[in-house]
Amino acid sequence: MAYQDILYEVDDYIGTITLNRPQSLNAFTDTLLTEWVDAIESAKRDPMVRVLIVTGAGRGFCSGMDVKAAAGGGQAQPLYARRNYMRLGVHRVPRALETLDKPYIVAINGPAAGAGMDMASMADIRIMSDKARVGMNYVRVGLLPGDAGCYFLPRIVGIARALELIWSGRMIDAEEALRIGYVSMVVPHDELMEKTREFCRQFTQAPVATQFAKRLLWRGMDMYRNINLEMAEMAMLINSTSPDTKEGPQAWVEKREPQWSGE
Repeated sequence: MAYQDILYEVDDYIGTITLNRPQSLNAFTDTLLTEWVDAIESAKRDPMVRVLIVTGAGRGFCSGMDVKAAAGGGQAQPLYARRNYMRLGVHRVPRALETLDKPYIVAINGPAAGAGMDMASMADIRIMSDKARVGMNYVRVGLLPGDAGCYFLPRIVGIARALELIWSGRMIDAEEALRIGYVSMVVPHDELMEKTREFCRQFTQAPVATQFAKRLLWRGMDMYRNINLEMAEMAMLINSTSPDTKEGPQAWVEKREPQWSGE
């Protein structure tokens, strides 16, 4: 697919998606969402991608929906005609991520508001520019989180903190985001991508084991303990057939860097 609203590149086992509508702080379009999903699906299939980073072009990460377009209204449709609006629109991104076992890291370069913050919350780990801000500002335009924010945010910062952020709709700076555990790291703005790539390189090792661990962790959030233990047993058995499980210990004994095959 030739991309119009995003940029996508792969280098040194790291894929990078850049939302590329800086004139609108990377607000959603159907094209942007379609291309975002396509890049995620491409990363799933590509053995040269072991980590996937998402960031924004210009001064913002993502402003979510186009509020001006929403305010314009348009031809009203009956409720039954709109029943799949979210499923076939923005929900395509979290549904695509549901089966992405590779580490998914968001580099928040600027404001991430409303659905933009929801999209950042879907990441496994978030790294933030010291100039960026995030906020669940749905309530300020009479809306509620509809893009999985109510699922992800309490799992990151806890229920009480998530409700306070959702009910107030306030924007928080990088310092507060780090303090409440929303982001793992705050870095100087001009070094965001350099530091993010450097951080992500550690996740390119033992890709089979890394991906199984992610699957077990996320599935474990929504299942009984015994079921998760059974899944762990199966994952360990399958992982033991990978050449990497022999290469790792051998490299350790020989005091050298392992050569991960990812097979």
